[in-house]
Amino acid sequence: MRRILFLCLSMLIAVGILVACGGNTEETAPESSAGEDTEGTTDTGEVVTLDFFQFKVEIADQLRAMLDEFEAEHPTIKVNLETVGGGADYGAALRAKFASGERPDIFNNGGFNELELWKEHLADLSNEPWVENVLPIGKVPMTDDDGALYGMPVNLEGYGFIYNKDLFEQAGITSPPTTLSEMKDAVQKLEEADITAFAAGYGEWWVIGQHLLNIPFAQQEDPAAFIQGLMDGTETFVGNKHFESFKEVIDTELQYGNSNPLTTDYNTQVTLFATGETAMLQQGNWTENMIYELNPDINMAFLPIPINDEADANRLPVGVPNNWALHKNSEHLEEAKLLLDWMVSSETGQRYMTEEFAFIPAFDNIEPAGLGALGESILEYSVDEKTIPWTWFMWPDGASQDFAAAIQEYAAGQSDYEKMLNSFQATWNDFK
Repeated sequence: MRRILFLCLSMLIAVGILVACGGNTEETAPESSAGEDTEGTTDTGEVVTLDFFQFKVEIADQLRAMLDEFEAEHPTIKVNLETVGGGADYGAALRAKFASGERPDIFNNGGFNELELWKEHLADLSNEPWVENVLPIGKVPMTDDDGALYGMPVNLEGYGFIYNKDLFEQAGITSPPTTLSEMKDAVQKLEEADITAFAAGYGEWWVIGQHLLNIPFAQQEDPAAFIQGLMDGTETFVGNKHFESFKEVIDTELQYGNSNPLTTDYNTQVTLFATGETAMLQQGNWTENMIYELNPDINMAFLPIPINDEADANRLPVGVPNNWALHKNSEHLEEAKLLLDWMVSSETGQRYMTEEFAFIPAFDNIEPAGLGALGESILEYSVDEKTIPWTWFMWPDGASQDFAAAIQEYAAGQSDYEKMLNSFQATWNDFK
């Protein structure tokens, strides 16, 4: 039954993922360096070390624990784990490593545009044993035009407004808001109950320049067609009804949010919500472990980020956030392949994925047992076909940080909304 459920889930959001995927890297990949070692290792029994470079700070401790167990089962392989993320520029850090010659064996790639940028450095994983179990949605971002697969999906993720059910009840909110008007009513009730509505992390470019801004893109009747229209000049930000109504989302979050949103980083944002200082948090299910560590008894679930009062406003963005990729010229490519396979095929690896990482698996051979409240909430929206895609990987490379800067200027009162939309247009035209 679980296998059938997840196959259905992949069909529900496969269309969306064709124009979407998530990640934190947007910069051009480094040039190839002549003289990269193309020789693999032989089975000599000598201890080898794999360099594992990743950006998911929210699972860094759990991932290290999982790798310790892998090392215990494979005493000739050691894994050096390095994590750069949570607001730091993983893309720039990865480029710097390749430029300096310290090329990691395992690293993250978001797929789509990033696949093309980094393809010359990536190992073809099409014939790996785990491939047959990847859900269709999980193959799309890292599959090239020839059908070759260059990455293993990390998981499925979704985001929106995470809300504290107990604080909503305390404010007299009897049903979760599903439209913009209902959301405004809810925040009014929260204010009357002396409860801060939002933990607004406008200090993080990706929170606002990718995740939040994705909403008006993804709510278009045909997101891919709209993005293509921006590319060829037949569509604009100014005058588009979804981008015009997006103003209400920003204004509401800023008016009813925490103080100093422009200096609020990821950790502060999540902490404000987890400790009960705010009723809502614009983030995804990747925050689940951190929230539970701070407040094991929190009662939470997802709400959409509605931009109007239409029925389609009640949908969550769901997609494959990123992928594990291998450096094709790694001296220890076979050991790196072994580790990837172990992560999704062994009982230990599967347990960490579901119970420790709180991931929604992108594999039909992994039972989604042990999901927390946020994972279960995403499943509910997905099975009910209430999802929208992640589109930022279809945007021009480098545009997201400029989009975020424009939103920050508006939030600081340094520009008006029309100027912000015109700034979006100028950024798009410059980067496309």
